[in-house]
Amino acid sequence: MARRASGLAAALILAMGAGAAAAAPGQRSLPQPEPLPPPIIAPRDAAYPGVLKLQVDATDLERRIFRVRQTIPLAGPGPVTLLYPRWLPGKHQPAAQVEHMTGLVITANGQKLPWRRDPVEVSAFHVDPPAGARALDLEFQFVSANTTGQGRMVMTPSMMNVQWNSMALYPAGWFTRRIPIEASIRLPEGWGYGVALETATARDGLVTFRPVSFETLVDSPMFAGRWFKRVDLDPGGRSPVFLNMVADEAASLAMTPEQLQAHRNLVVQADRLYGARHFDRYDFLLALTNEMGGIGLEHHRSSENAVSPAYFTGWERSAPERDLLPHEYTHSWNGKYRRPAELWTPTFNTPMRDGLLWVYEGQTQYWGHVLAARSGLVSRQDALDGLAITAAVYQARIGRTWRPLADTTLDPIIAQRRPLPWVSWQRSEDYYSEGQLIWLEVDTLLREKSGGKTSLDDFARAFFGVNDGDWGVLTYRFDDVVATLNTLLPMDWAGFLRARVDEVAVRPPLDGLERGGWKLVFTETPTAYFTADEADRKITDLTYSLGLVINRDGDLTNVLWDGPAFRAGLATGQRLVAVNGRAWSADLLKTAITEAKATGKVDLLLKSGDRFRTVSIPWSGGLRYPRLERIAGTPDRLGDIFSPRP
Repeated sequence: MARRASGLAAALILAMGAGAAAAAPGQRSLPQPEPLPPPIIAPRDAAYPGVLKLQVDATDLERRIFRVRQTIPLAGPGPVTLLYPRWLPGKHQPAAQVEHMTGLVITANGQKLPWRRDPVEVSAFHVDPPAGARALDLEFQFVSANTTGQGRMVMTPSMMNVQWNSMALYPAGWFTRRIPIEASIRLPEGWGYGVALETATARDGLVTFRPVSFETLVDSPMFAGRWFKRVDLDPGGRSPVFLNMVADEAASLAMTPEQLQAHRNLVVQADRLYGARHFDRYDFLLALTNEMGGIGLEHHRSSENAVSPAYFTGWERSAPERDLLPHEYTHSWNGKYRRPAELWTPTFNTPMRDGLLWVYEGQTQYWGHVLAARSGLVSRQDALDGLAITAAVYQARIGRTWRPLADTTLDPIIAQRRPLPWVSWQRSEDYYSEGQLIWLEVDTLLREKSGGKTSLDDFARAFFGVNDGDWGVLTYRFDDVVATLNTLLPMDWAGFLRARVDEVAVRPPLDGLERGGWKLVFTETPTAYFTADEADRKITDLTYSLGLVINRDGDLTNVLWDGPAFRAGLATGQRLVAVNGRAWSADLLKTAITEAKATGKVDLLLKSGDRFRTVSIPWSGGLRYPRLERIAGTPDRLGDIFSPRP
């Protein structure tokens, strides 16, 4: 047997190929890495020698396919790398849907050319044009989602959201602001559209726009629809501001004069806050829809917004949606004109760094709610009730005990905005609303220490309202924020902000509430705003009693870490079947929680996969819903903050 084994070993060595050597007993084969492909050529700040042409056919509504033709003049001989935009401003993550780009064919001088996708930068395509070629001609399709499981719906039988970054490639090696492009689109017959681009011609459904930079094109999406309405929000103003609306049905577009005035007030109050405009025109793009996917995305001269079809017609119930337009409008100043230095990039394929999102998004979240109140888009009471919800969420955000707020600024990249099983423990993009609470603290501190002479309004004007008429980009860093605050009120602002942003903070950031003259309390009756928010999100929110949230199908969509439901073994993904022996309903569950003040428990029948189990949750605290209550004898600084500026 020994001799035969030796013969087999020799045969194996021969089979492995010439030069292979037998490994000593116990020795492991240890490979060495293959070299990575060459990096993509670095961009330079130089004018691209030629104008790109883009033609989009957006008429295939039934199959939801955008058909694209593109011509890219060549800058010279030699290989070319074409880039599909990957890192998109406002999304804070690599969000390209390159998997939806199909059927790519590249030709030059009528000759079909082979292309190679970069194995590392998969949004990059390499091609070798033949000698003498002056341009590349491209054809491909953007096959948008047909179901929600395939991605966000951007085309329906009645409307569409055209995002140019999904439908165009650009040559590597140049800043995108230096690459000119002329775009055109064919829309379904009779459709209207809104976009922050200047129309050159529009005839028989074919719309051609005046050339802009590739950067500006990507930053200028379009909403188009069968039912379209445009209103002027700043009649006679020095730069146009339009509200462009599309809807699933024509009836949703009906606005009352009071609703129109509230939206016009938003423009007025933003002017009074910032004291400058950084755009030559601004177009709100607003979809009133249950069919197209939800969105709230900022651009320098426009914003993409989606709300429920009853935004206007069910005005008394839509208050939780009405901070969206103020939030995205604020981004024209905070995030687009003034932008964290690490979030400005020369191309859409240069990685962004999200570290200052607690300013970019956090202060925008603050001003979005404030401007909603000042303009009358929401009532003063709704503003207070919305703030109570935010305060309650972050009072219960137990993940603060291990993860600092600064780390959540990386969450768009870490979690890719996927649902999380334990959001109260893992934390999510808390830089938005916990950032809002921090900036409330800054505002009330400025007001208190200055005797009401200084406020965050002064910061907004000094920091975001500079250089009136400039609609470029002015970057900032942490030290710039601190320096501006110190011009308003000298103190250790760097230490103040670092303690709240960079350090683990067990104590919730609620000092701004109390300094504003209010405190967070819980009652057994929800506010009208809380009820409207539940209806808008299609949930029953029992976070502050049993520690869980349930959707209309009975699925547990959120369980509070270390709350009563958590301690009883409940988790997201489980389904509620019965409450105290009866088929579940939201009202029955709320009744059971109230009755538990006497019984001390609530019995739930749960289904997980094909398993059923009954769980008894100890609880005697009744229903608990957040609201704000005045602190007697203190200044009402929140009232001052929410009051319109004359």
